[in-house]
Amino acid sequence: MFLWGLSWPSNKVLSHYCSVVNFTVYRYILVVATMMLVVMFLGAGFSIKKKGIPFFIVSGLLLALYSYLFFEGLINGSPGAGGVLVTTLNPIMAYTINIFIKRKLPNGNEAVGLVLGIAAGCILLQLWDSSSSLMHSGNLYFLLAALTWAVMSKFTAQGARFGSSITFSLWQYMVTLLCLLPLADFAEMRAAIHIRESAFWLNLFFGSAIVTTMATTIYFYTTTRLGAEKASSFIFLVPLAAAVSSWLLLGEQIHAHTAVGGALGMIAVYFINKRKPVVIDIAGE
Repeated sequence: MFLWGLSWPSNKVLSHYCSVVNFTVYRYILVVATMMLVVMFLGAGFSIKKKGIPFFIVSGLLLALYSYLFFEGLINGSPGAGGVLVTTLNPIMAYTINIFIKRKLPNGNEAVGLVLGIAAGCILLQLWDSSSSLMHSGNLYFLLAALTWAVMSKFTAQGARFGSSITFSLWQYMVTLLCLLPLADFAEMRAAIHIRESAFWLNLFFGSAIVTTMATTIYFYTTTRLGAEKASSFIFLVPLAAAVSSWLLLGEQIHAHTAVGGALGMIAVYFINKRKPVVIDIAGE
């Protein structure tokens, strides 16, 4: 979660070197390469059950869409505020989707959490300004990215049913790369090879090998063990890291609405995951 938070200012730096699509393609080329090494090192194997093919294809398509929206938001918005927005709304949206799928109304704590989550999103988006400013800002990309991630989490949570979750993630990343590769500017890609600035290569390696290959794959593994909803609840740790690292590394100001919205989001996740007290019947009735 903390690595995810650090990825926001890191990716903001990378966005100055190339287009959004090319940036994402570079990232997933390195991700697939490093994931293959991880799979071979762990001896997980590359095979997966046939029933799992539709799941990693759909999750790969959604990850490609999320990646595009993610970087468009970074270019048109601010990484600190965007980090708070996406990571706060992810668990709220995941839980809401689960309610519709299971057709089960939320209990008292869950209802309070969802209301607080909606309030957090409104504050983070500054809806009191004007709807037009929302439509023309990076906030809209972040909002769509959060929804895409929540839906994708439902598919990745099924990964363990079809083999190793690490192998499932590898195939998912391959689909994502294949979706984005035809959109890349190959002339720009050839020019990128000659970039000599260390900031480009260090941030590219960090975003690929550390943030995606390691941190994101661990998250996908967690969804197979805990479920998409509980796994996503840990994302409440990300906004603080995103806002603080953007302030330290990029000098981005932490606005009051970002802090208040992020705090409300954290409280919302707490209520959603708060367990009911266990009542023990001593009489055994």
